[in-house]
Amino acid sequence: TTLKRCIDVSHTVEHGMTTYKGFPAPVICDWLSREASRAKYAHGTEFQIGKIEMIANTGTYVDSPFHRYENGKDLSELPLESLANLECLVVRVDPAAGPAIDRVPLTASQVGGRAVLFHTGWDRHWRSEAYFEGHPYLTERAAEWLAKAGAALVGIDSLNIDSVATGERPVHTILLGNEIPIVEHMCGLSALPDEGSRFFAVPVKVKAFGTFPVRAFVLA
Repeated sequence: TTLKRCIDVSHTVEHGMTTYKGFPAPVICDWLSREASRAKYAHGTEFQIGKIEMIANTGTYVDSPFHRYENGKDLSELPLESLANLECLVVRVDPAAGPAIDRVPLTASQVGGRAVLFHTGWDRHWRSEAYFEGHPYLTERAAEWLAKAGAALVGIDSLNIDSVATGERPVHTILLGNEIPIVEHMCGLSALPDEGSRFFAVPVKVKAFGTFPVRAFVLA
């Protein structure tokens, strides 16, 4: 059998970075510095204990139904089977076709039970002003089709899986309403095969929390 390799498709979380304009950046610092730790441990032994203050929507993250619905499953209730070892399909989106992704060039039988990742190339704008303007997104029709086809998880490498032009979020509403987790702000999807890989995006198991950063990767 061929040796499989892991391909990382998540952004690095860094102090002071902006994921979504208007949301606070993470604060990453020492809770116990190496220097301060020397007083606590034996000679020559030192540790760093870090502290991070961040909002849930930081870097590459997964949304659970609780993000959108008060009674939806939170992070601690998401079954691992909905986030890990999923057969994966990558949809290549032509950026020249405009930001709205209205149809999915796959059959329902292909999509059923699989993670569907939309590769738009928008991650090239990460950490620049361009990232926040005119990003690619799915339409309500595309979300309805994915839910009906039985997608296990849906991901995208742009600012939001929904348009942010209005306050409506039909894609979050439909997918999370059907218990289909969403992964946003992915990156590096160009390195993935169109099919045949396995996808993983597992967050920390936090009660009464809807969203959390993930180390998303595929085994290909």
